[in-house]
Amino acid sequence: MRLILIWICNALALLAVAYLLPGVHVGGFGSALIAALLLGLINALIRPLLILLTLPVTVLTLGLFIFVINGLLFWFAGSVLRGFEVSGFWVGVMGALLYSILSYVFTLLIPVRTPTQQ
Repeated sequence: MRLILIWICNALALLAVAYLLPGVHVGGFGSALIAALLLGLINALIRPLLILLTLPVTVLTLGLFIFVINGLLFWFAGSVLRGFEVSGFWVGVMGALLYSILSYVFTLLIPVRTPTQQ
């Protein structure tokens, strides 16, 4: 149940990014759900591999290259899906940063159930 709530929170965060950032467009809540799912899969499967491959550059830039990777993946997701568009690379970087902040804040609103609660 918690996973579905986090998925919905991520979709709401994506809708908020589209509202706040002029270069990001989301067609509707259904498109936001699909885009949030794809972004989650990209971040779970592709992002660790890219971070590992670009580790020397990431170390040289003191970790700032991870912003570039996040922006590229956000931009990539916008180019693959219909109903979710990202107009450029820098919009992708700003969108990824704003999306991660908003999804973190929205996820904090979900209560965590401890094993003693039922």
